[in-house]
Amino acid sequence: MDKTRMKFSTIVVFIALIFTAAIQCLAQKASKESLRFQDKVRTYYLYVPETVVKEKPAPLIVMLHGSGRIGSSLVDKWKDLAKKEGIVIVGPDSSTSSGWLIPEDAPDFLYDMVEILKGKYPIDSRRIYIFGHSAGGVLALYVGLLESEYFAAVAVHAGAMRPDDGPLIERSKRKTPLSIFIGTNDRFFPLSDVRGTRDMLNARGFTVEFNEMNGHTHDYYGRSGEINQKAWSFLSKHRLESEPKYERYNWEKKS
Repeated sequence: MDKTRMKFSTIVVFIALIFTAAIQCLAQKASKESLRFQDKVRTYYLYVPETVVKEKPAPLIVMLHGSGRIGSSLVDKWKDLAKKEGIVIVGPDSSTSSGWLIPEDAPDFLYDMVEILKGKYPIDSRRIYIFGHSAGGVLALYVGLLESEYFAAVAVHAGAMRPDDGPLIERSKRKTPLSIFIGTNDRFFPLSDVRGTRDMLNARGFTVEFNEMNGHTHDYYGRSGEINQKAWSFLSKHRLESEPKYERYNWEKKS
């Protein structure tokens, strides 16, 4: 009788341990959230480490994915580092699978999403950053310039601007800190184009941290751990000197 009870107790404890481990695993996953923007339901993926507390507001990184991907593709790669460093990360889906659009996807949609998160979680409003890959990297550069007084810094893997974007750069009200990662063997963003973006920015007073990765291709995911660590090392050094300012644009009149 005693042996039967011991076996039963052992089984109960074992099941409880499995259940607890499963709950902890689920708690570590990013949640799928939504908001309504311009009469459309938009999806984003959110990860908030358990260590984020009211007494110590956390930095936030907005993740902008590449073409054909969704927001979770970057959030999942950043989650471990976010947990370790106490970073809130959010990855919205673009409005179309082919890439990001202005004004459909930015800057206003990103701003509305961030403001909702600031109302729910203890986020340091002077430490809101952007990380973008490929098509998301291109958008990150543009948004970082358009809203230079709202986003503290931007890091990009495989992204470039057009040679005729000089006037846009000159409109930036603040010299946004920028870090660009590019592989020497990237066939989607030729090294010469990305160097040209760096030179165009530097010529207008920006200081760009340029990370030229020898032999690296367009494959962010294969080296995400290394890239994310370096990107966070850069982003974490920067903070807005004053409370963030955001400017809404009348895109119809400007187009």
